[in-house]
Amino acid sequence: MKSFTQSNLRFLLSAFLLSAFFFTGCSPVYIFQAAVEQGRILWRREPIESVLQRPDLNAETKDKLKLVLAVREYARDTLKLRVGGSYASYSYVDRSALSYVLMAVPKSDLTPYTWWYFFVGRVPYKGFFSEEAAKAEAGSSHAQGYDTHIRTAPAYSTLGWFDDPLLAHLLKYDKVTLAEVIFHELLHNTLFVSGAVDFNESLANFFGNQAAILFFRERYGEGSAEHRRAVQAWEEEKEFSTFIAQLADSLRDLYGKELADEEKWRLREEVFSQSQRDWSTRIANRSTHQYRGFVQQKVNNAVVAHYLLYLRDLQLFESLYEIHGKDLIRLMESIGNSVNDGGDPFDAMRTLLHQRKRKEPQITGGPAPGG
Repeated sequence: MKSFTQSNLRFLLSAFLLSAFFFTGCSPVYIFQAAVEQGRILWRREPIESVLQRPDLNAETKDKLKLVLAVREYARDTLKLRVGGSYASYSYVDRSALSYVLMAVPKSDLTPYTWWYFFVGRVPYKGFFSEEAAKAEAGSSHAQGYDTHIRTAPAYSTLGWFDDPLLAHLLKYDKVTLAEVIFHELLHNTLFVSGAVDFNESLANFFGNQAAILFFRERYGEGSAEHRRAVQAWEEEKEFSTFIAQLADSLRDLYGKELADEEKWRLREEVFSQSQRDWSTRIANRSTHQYRGFVQQKVNNAVVAHYLLYLRDLQLFESLYEIHGKDLIRLMESIGNSVNDGGDPFDAMRTLLHQRKRKEPQITGGPAPGG
């Protein structure tokens, strides 16, 4: 009993210190709640190898758990990511969503409101462990004139501070999505630029998709169902990235005009509605498109800003990937070196691309993302 208590206290203390470290600027109650929730997740960790020995484990769950171990091994040994003990364990979360993430954006601007956290810098969202708390803060932000958007978070990264476990609800995803999520989160452990959330998330989205394409091609073969689905997921990601960037450009043009706010708010509703009609037409014959839900969403600036956060300049990353011979390790090394100088990391990526084009117009011989 003594060792149990000491371990429990150690986890809670570590979680509290980490929460205080990341959430400086938030209320003590918020920090304590974050610590308790983080500690609960860590305390419930169980090695996946042990879970696989359960006699009542169904075949689908067993297959996905084995896949997770294979993904982390591929990330560590082939892609050279900083994996540590992440995703070697499993943790049961007894609620439908891990957390609720709020974004607040002015009604005539696409620049999100930001919260400041130590080490990670300014962040354009705030996470909550209860839907009620997230809605309460959203109501407060709305009263101050902001558009708001609340989404659920399927996974998270402690940036290598802890060995992040596989959370139970991730097992509901298909194999390709599950692999993409893990590659995405493991990249955060390896490369993270303070105060540049859109860069970190968009890069991780690009990396997660490309890593999944390579992984499934190697594991199941070129043209396998899993490999084709991974390629399709990336094509859909790029397509929606371009579409949402065009929508954002239209909104910025509108917001930059010399019009009364009320007129801007009226006209933006027309832009939102037209964008949904356009998207509906574009994907009319593709009922499985991963972004088909945009057509039914209640769109506002916070929704658009949310998409921009995760889908910014994906084509830029792909261009860099191509000019690096479709070598993810080499690309990540170049990106890591380029963003160490500070400044806007997207500007650094454009400079890197320009430099590479001048030195080596095209490198060939690497694996293509679609085979």
